[in-house]
Amino acid sequence: MPYIPHTAAEKAEMLAAIGVASTEELFDEIPAALCVANFEAMPVALNEMEIAHLMQGRAAQDAVGSCFLGAGAYDHHIPAAVWEIASRGEFYSAYTPYQAEASQGTLQLIYEYQSMMTALTAMDAANASLYDGASALAEAVLMAVRLNRKSASRRVLFPTTVHPRYRQVVQSLVGNQGIKLVDLPYDKSGRIDPAALAYGESDCAALVISQPNFFGALEEVDELTDQAHASGLLVIGVVNPVALALLKPPGEWGEAGADIVCGEGQPLGVPLSSGGPYFGFMACRQAHVRQMPGRIVGCTKDLDGKRGFTLTLQAREQHIRRSKATSNICTNQGLMVTAATISMAILGPEGLAAKATACHANAASLKAALIKLDGVESVFEAPFFHEFVVRLTAPVAEILPALAGQNILAGLDLGDDYPELKNCLLVCATEKRTANEMDAYVRSLKQLL
Repeated sequence: MPYIPHTAAEKAEMLAAIGVASTEELFDEIPAALCVANFEAMPVALNEMEIAHLMQGRAAQDAVGSCFLGAGAYDHHIPAAVWEIASRGEFYSAYTPYQAEASQGTLQLIYEYQSMMTALTAMDAANASLYDGASALAEAVLMAVRLNRKSASRRVLFPTTVHPRYRQVVQSLVGNQGIKLVDLPYDKSGRIDPAALAYGESDCAALVISQPNFFGALEEVDELTDQAHASGLLVIGVVNPVALALLKPPGEWGEAGADIVCGEGQPLGVPLSSGGPYFGFMACRQAHVRQMPGRIVGCTKDLDGKRGFTLTLQAREQHIRRSKATSNICTNQGLMVTAATISMAILGPEGLAAKATACHANAASLKAALIKLDGVESVFEAPFFHEFVVRLTAPVAEILPALAGQNILAGLDLGDDYPELKNCLLVCATEKRTANEMDAYVRSLKQLL
């Protein structure tokens, strides 16, 4: 809403109609001790023209050249039609489809999205949707603990190769609910250390497998899944949806496949925009669908035999009765899901596979060029998708700002989250990176080193 539509006279008229003297009186139940008397720290109000100028300046700060920074948020090409359609009023302003008879378009779109996600993950059912990939993983952990009644320990094996921010969010959301996250270290290949999977005496409810993992490496998902199931653990897959166009889907990992799958949907048509927005996705086996949080849209027929859509399998009350609910998610990231659905529909399986193939090819080409430089070495030799780790002889904390000054976002310094990886850089190359951009990156880094 670009402006506030009510004049002072209109506000006074509305207050008089309900018999209230002031807007403040509407909130008189708030204790006086909690009320702020003034807003001295607030800046002086700006007019419409000044606000527009300010926001244009803020937006211009995002104008960077080449982005080789990934780590969970990726700079992909988004077809022009995606947001041309998603920004239509019917989609752009839709909030939540409680009234099925009035929300058939929204419900149909969500149903199509769920169908696409089940096809992409090879799972039986998908929801729509969650706030982001990190909170989706937290919900998956809670769901796994509810499902695995064979384990009374409420422990979840949680590899250190999972995104550090995801690990923090999950700890925040489940730590006070009696659930313990058990660290699993990585080996010299940058993957889960198989020797660390000593389930026999640990009695855990689930194992989390990130594919690709935070270092970009591809885990041995078949072996890990079978070993987990043999020990009575459920398997939670955390996946990149674009990578699934090339990799084996989690529903086919090992003999039985993963039990719950989640991840971040931003790569599917959502732009990088100053840290958001994002949306999380989740899918599961049919046997577990009653425990899956979030919205589930089903397709049915009315009395006249016409196809219709409705929220299904979950009562509205599950979002109200907190103690009985499988989740307290009361909305879905509908606009982001709309963009993802349109993007997947436009690309199709072949287009998504071509995008993923281009990502991998660019990353492989860039890594090969970087490790030829004096002062750069590869850290992990495991297969990777579109991210990899290199170690520099120069301080990464000095290299990154210098490259940023040349309009190159060169990657993520891993030293803060992994002290043992000091002066190591996580580098990403999507399909958007051109040969000229990658050559400029290599030349600039060579000069700085």
